[in-house]
Amino acid sequence: MANGAALIIGAGDATGGAIAKAFAHEGLTACVTRRPRNLSDLDALVGSIEAEGGKARAFGVDARSEDETIALFDQVEAEVGPIEACVFNIGANVRFPVTDTTSRVYQKVWEMAAFAGFLAGREAARVMSPRGRGTIIFTGATAAIRGGAGFSAFAGAKHALRALAQSMARELGPQGIHVAHVVIDGAIDSAFIRDMLPDAAERRERDGLLIPDEIAKNYVWLHNQHRSAWTHELDLRPWCETW
Repeated sequence: MANGAALIIGAGDATGGAIAKAFAHEGLTACVTRRPRNLSDLDALVGSIEAEGGKARAFGVDARSEDETIALFDQVEAEVGPIEACVFNIGANVRFPVTDTTSRVYQKVWEMAAFAGFLAGREAARVMSPRGRGTIIFTGATAAIRGGAGFSAFAGAKHALRALAQSMARELGPQGIHVAHVVIDGAIDSAFIRDMLPDAAERRERDGLLIPDEIAKNYVWLHNQHRSAWTHELDLRPWCETW
């Protein structure tokens, strides 16, 4: 598997980047994506992976575009190697009262968190099925399990993504492809959370935030599971999280 690729769709400065580094450490080439206008933001991530002896490639892709997503999978397969693991990690978390949620907001959130997940999952299945192996992981959220006040758009999209993962697992599992859904239940230690939560530093000190590197270890663990004991859904939260 050392010549294969791990494709991480939605590689930001926290979870996605950590997942890319973890798979690169396993010997796979980490292929990371963001929208074309944010492609330069991936340079530091690629450089960091290469500095640690790993391999990485950056791709500017709008994951909501069917044509761009198809081309991405074809390019990775042709230029890097077989995609052994595909991680869909686009969040699209927004909060609006339902009466302030416009149709445009609802549709855009669905496009990012649900439709783009379908495109990624379908294309991963397309290239993995003939080989009879591979791992597809979808990053979910608390909103995939229960919709909270103010999260009608986000919850709708994440519920759809979870249903997609369940359907794909039942269809693709017998073909040798491991499909998993990871529920991230809690705040992740990231620049966004540090700016939003005044007590973020205190939470981080007492392990009250999800640490991206620790999340990433679980993704690699899922990929390495023996097929006699596959996990489909995994939920991750800090020890002190109320749930």
